[in-house]
Amino acid sequence: MHVHDRAARELMDLVFAFTAERMAMDPPPLDFSVAPDVLAAQAGQTITPEGLGGAEVMRLFEEVLGPACLSIDHPRYLSFIPAAPTEAATLFDLIVSATSIYGAVYAENQTLRWLADLAGLPPEAGGTFVSGGSIANLSALAVARTVWRDADPAREARRPIVLLSEAAHSSNASALALLDLRDLPVEVDDSDRMTAETVRAAVEGLTPDQRADICAVVATAGLTNTGTIDDLVAAGAAAAELGAWFHVDGAYGAAALCSSTRRDRFAGIDRADSLTVDPHKWLFAPYDCAAILYRDPRLARRTFTQHASYLDVLTDTDDWSPSDYAPHLTRRARGLPTWFSLAVHGTDAYRDAVDTTIATTEAGADLIRSLDHLELVTEPELSVLVFRRIGWSREDYAAWSDRLLADQVGFVVPTSWRGETVLRFCITNPRTTLDDLRACLPD
Repeated sequence: MHVHDRAARELMDLVFAFTAERMAMDPPPLDFSVAPDVLAAQAGQTITPEGLGGAEVMRLFEEVLGPACLSIDHPRYLSFIPAAPTEAATLFDLIVSATSIYGAVYAENQTLRWLADLAGLPPEAGGTFVSGGSIANLSALAVARTVWRDADPAREARRPIVLLSEAAHSSNASALALLDLRDLPVEVDDSDRMTAETVRAAVEGLTPDQRADICAVVATAGLTNTGTIDDLVAAGAAAAELGAWFHVDGAYGAAALCSSTRRDRFAGIDRADSLTVDPHKWLFAPYDCAAILYRDPRLARRTFTQHASYLDVLTDTDDWSPSDYAPHLTRRARGLPTWFSLAVHGTDAYRDAVDTTIATTEAGADLIRSLDHLELVTEPELSVLVFRRIGWSREDYAAWSDRLLADQVGFVVPTSWRGETVLRFCITNPRTTLDDLRACLPD
């Protein structure tokens, strides 16, 4: 499709003006979701035979569709895992799209090398960028299955088992189902942490047949719900004892490897055979950007390389191709915005930004402890606060959350803890302050 030069320039002006205005907002609007019937009345049919024209579609987005989407980079967006991309990363995301590049291996690999070095992985470690932690975890477990089966042809007809925490992220369970793997849950302590004791109990409780079928041990470096870190030393030792793959799901929490105050919490992560880290969660990248790293990338290449006549020019060489390290072929160079931001700001700035969010979390915990009507449920380890409003029911939490958003104060939704409805703050935006947390606490 060819667009007239003048029309193209006008459209670029509209898009760039909107982008500049949005990025200059401090803070950006929080906004809120809108029911589909309301959007239908306000926006109408947007896909038509004739087209609406750039100016009208931009108006619809700016006035109707955009405000109907929550802004995850707002400093009081404290639910789920927020994202706070740097201006540099956001701007370079535009360049990635504008240049239509298939990959920029050198730059992306420097970013992966930085992450691997933070984790203490060997010089040969490497991987690729994928859309999110779900695909990264799926990739890691697919390689674990391949390695386990290749070790003994008799295993081809058996379903391997993965040892993982009861509190592991749901993406791990999804990956097991997609790969037809069995799970064997490991108990957790009162902070949802897989400990040396619970790991040892799980290993000692294995039957001989189960022990023979363990293909992987999965540990979490920063649970989404609580921010707690499994005992990685114990999990790695169990994997070594069982001759199994050791995967660390650090999608959210492994960003704190660059912190000056939390690095020691990740002891044992250097033993990982694979590691997931999502820069779009706590390393200030735009969606979608997750890294999957392998201690020995050759094993991933054996699992994922696709063979076709038109691909021989790529697969018959030893050149590094990101398509060989996850179940994708065509891929966007989604690691480049992270690379650009790291190159612009330097890794010290990343350390300081992560430290800032942790300091805000600690101050928030102190504030909650000082209030008689609130109570911490777990002690924060990274940047998640889980707490209860004493005397509230599930309905109270829901009504309060709805009012908070309706008043455009903040976005905080309830979570559950041991069957109890509670509240949760996740702080990944260095612009989130103690005053922001205070404003989002229930009376």
